[in-house]
Amino acid sequence: MSWLLALDQGTTSSRAMVFDADGRVRGVAQQAFAQSFPQPGWVEHDPDEILASQLDCARAALADAGIGAGDLAAVGITNQRETTILWERSSGRALAPAIVWQDRRTAAECDRLRAEGHAERIRACTGLELDAYFSATKLAWLLDKVPGARRRAEAGELAFGTVDSWLVWQLSGGALHVTDPGNAARTMLFNIHSGDWDDELLALFDIPRALLPRIVDSSGVCGETCTEVFGAAVPIAGIAGDQQAATFGQACFAPGMAKNTYGTGCFLLMNTGAGIVASTNRLLTTVAWRAGGRTSYALEGSIFMGGAIVQWLRDGLGLIRHSGEIEALAASVPDSGGVVLVPAFTGLGAPYWDAYARGALFGLTRGTGAAHIARAALEAIALQTVDLVAAMDRDGAGPLMELRVDGGAAANDLLMQMQADLLGVPVLRPQMLETTALGAAYLAGLGVGVWSGVDEVAAHWRAERRFEPAMAADRREALIARWHRAVERSRGWVEA
Repeated sequence: MSWLLALDQGTTSSRAMVFDADGRVRGVAQQAFAQSFPQPGWVEHDPDEILASQLDCARAALADAGIGAGDLAAVGITNQRETTILWERSSGRALAPAIVWQDRRTAAECDRLRAEGHAERIRACTGLELDAYFSATKLAWLLDKVPGARRRAEAGELAFGTVDSWLVWQLSGGALHVTDPGNAARTMLFNIHSGDWDDELLALFDIPRALLPRIVDSSGVCGETCTEVFGAAVPIAGIAGDQQAATFGQACFAPGMAKNTYGTGCFLLMNTGAGIVASTNRLLTTVAWRAGGRTSYALEGSIFMGGAIVQWLRDGLGLIRHSGEIEALAASVPDSGGVVLVPAFTGLGAPYWDAYARGALFGLTRGTGAAHIARAALEAIALQTVDLVAAMDRDGAGPLMELRVDGGAAANDLLMQMQADLLGVPVLRPQMLETTALGAAYLAGLGVGVWSGVDEVAAHWRAERRFEPAMAADRREALIARWHRAVERSRGWVEA
């Protein structure tokens, strides 16, 4: 059997894809689910809806491929990271809505911990910035706010997990409470040096160890689905957060190789191999994956608003009716007319980490039209990525020779050309843009022997288009300088 089912649980939709041994898609299904914004800065999901949508997609993808669960060699899981779920072990029932990675409700708590001097210890241990983005303060908030949760957690009655753990628990009928090191590394509770949960951090955030999942390899059989879920027991052999999975799917297996995913946010990961590169430029040092007990690491820059900017132009401003219209609108003008959009709608991520920045439009004149704003929006996506690459270079992880790209917005030719122009390096778009699901399938397939090693996997990677930089250096430098002026004016807008 060489069929592989990849479950790709994302921020705004669930997807499932069936792949064959050549990495080709044989079945696919996708389903959006509700987003909840109960207060300014809060973002929540219904864990039951996450599960139901993912199971529906899995069954539909199998039907689309014309196979049954018994034909599968393995299941691989990839997921939105940092999103925090707390559930009851006895019933598998979630006790509260999932707190999504974008949620900023614990920003003030992070400020308090920073004022007490904990940021450097957290960075040294976890490779992360002290920020509300990660799971630790979200979980502490749930324990404090859900009635009886802390007492029950200490008694071992509750389980915590990121979305991967939640799905594996439910798929296995409660037999497996696990996560992989890449997802664990996004909780702000995991020591990337020891490869285990950190007791000092658990004490700092007041998190009972009994809540935490067991850490297993990203590639390798950790258990199987219960028969009732799909009609057959299927090995669960791959687990990775979405950005780690996309890096694997892009075959960025050698140190120095990098990919950028243009999804709701943008996430740039550079493989640093077996070496841990401690960032001095506020990037994240994180686990890429662990296979055969061997850990690979990465430098990561996280941008909160990528494709979500285009959604805002569509839903918030009504400048376009469909996201696909953005390219033609932006291409209808030769430049942004001096307009700069800083998309700090939920603060700024790397390398700024400013929870109190807010979105701003600069350079507006009476001649400004919808097309200029649309072009500025695409430039904002590309310019945020430039900041990440520059930070990686200063950290000694560069220089970047090429950038592999994926995600929905990578289909936008104008954006990809902007990215090549503003980076000054080629941008390579693969034939398979859904590299997140593909990476989960690769991890699972390697875990059960469908492929013998990463060289065999890398041979499947094919470029669909190569974008060469064509912008003059002085023009590039001027646009980047103007962008930095705008960013500085947007920072610290909301008072703590």
